[in-house]
Amino acid sequence: MRLQTPPEEGEVVSLAHDGRGVVRASGKTVFVPGALPGERVVFCRLRKRRSYDEAMLVEVLVRAPERVEPACPHFGTCGGCALQHLEATAQVEFKRAHLAEELARIGKVEPAEWLPPLTASPWAYRRRARLGARYVPKKGKALVGFRERASPYIAEIERCHVLADPVGSLVGALGTLIGGLSIRERVPQIEVAIADETVALVFRVLDAPSASDVASLTEFGATHGIDIWLQPGGYETVAALTPPARPLAYSLPDFDVTLQFEPCDFVQVNAPLNRLMVARAVGLLDPQPSDSVMDLYCGLGNFSLPLARRAGSVVGVEGDVGLVARARANAERNGLGNVGFHVANLASDLRGSPWLERGYDLVLLDPPRAGAAEVLPAVVAARPRRIVYVSCHPGTLARDAGVLVHEHGYRLTAAGAMDMFPHTAHVESIAVFEPGGRR
Repeated sequence: MRLQTPPEEGEVVSLAHDGRGVVRASGKTVFVPGALPGERVVFCRLRKRRSYDEAMLVEVLVRAPERVEPACPHFGTCGGCALQHLEATAQVEFKRAHLAEELARIGKVEPAEWLPPLTASPWAYRRRARLGARYVPKKGKALVGFRERASPYIAEIERCHVLADPVGSLVGALGTLIGGLSIRERVPQIEVAIADETVALVFRVLDAPSASDVASLTEFGATHGIDIWLQPGGYETVAALTPPARPLAYSLPDFDVTLQFEPCDFVQVNAPLNRLMVARAVGLLDPQPSDSVMDLYCGLGNFSLPLARRAGSVVGVEGDVGLVARARANAERNGLGNVGFHVANLASDLRGSPWLERGYDLVLLDPPRAGAAEVLPAVVAARPRRIVYVSCHPGTLARDAGVLVHEHGYRLTAAGAMDMFPHTAHVESIAVFEPGGRR
């Protein structure tokens, strides 16, 4: 139900998991984007639900000390960020608290130790993004960017403060570029891939570009030092506009490792934070030269290759055939002969898998949002002395932690938040499990 009620006043008691302020008013929970705990605000209800209402912030009467002025003028309209109005250290504490709440509520567990949060620069950090694109005849131009908050429309912005350079400063120019194409109404998105030395933009094209379109795209790429790719169909159709494109790669200097990737491959969004995260994960596992390590959901080898610098042997397992092929190539390029990779559906029954028949001293898990529930039997069957679990969703981490602790006798020895996505409510985290009792 869409409406706009008369203004009301209320106290903000907390932040919801998505970063919206929570107000209790007239016996109902009201979510108010842009409001912070401890504030007294004026709001108008916009949507009424059975158990809660959604509202818009009208005015802040009493400000929280953690409130700051958002750096981006589009904050509040653009849906790319949710927390720019909250001071950076307070954002990290919000994420740590959310992680603790989920571990306690869902998993019924608490870590023996809280790890210091991992943080890097909160600005210009995104090296991977999917930007929407849409030509708007009434405006006479194309818009490029993230969707508006709670809306299917694309926010009208000129630059993005969280996208890494040079793409962050070229958002408006990309709109101008698309607006000048003959297929301007047939370009719905752009994939952004920023490597250490090169940048790739993948334009999703629903119609073939004309010769003049190709010329415009080529000129844009040359002017800005960007490789342009086209995607006319599925990911298998992605190809460089003017081959050969320069390889995309990122380095992990602490381990003397460089990983190449394709422009639509999954890589961790925040390059500086990823370096810190890999170093922490390897440090927590603490592999010795005699140890065998299993890395599940290994992708390109983001953890496998650094682990291979320390351990006796590493086995990486991943369901994506292309990622496994590139992981093998990355191992070869880095001169790592003690790491092997296998393709397997980690959500299926893994009994009988040759790579699982051996035992493992250590296990690293880096699952998608759905978590690692299906693979946990295989993990505990190996009876490793330590498991490090890297999570992009605190709820599924909490669920899996509860299984490891209450069903398999592991202890949650440590956990901590990692600010992979500053200014958003996304919570990345890491947890350590060891056998020997229940907590």
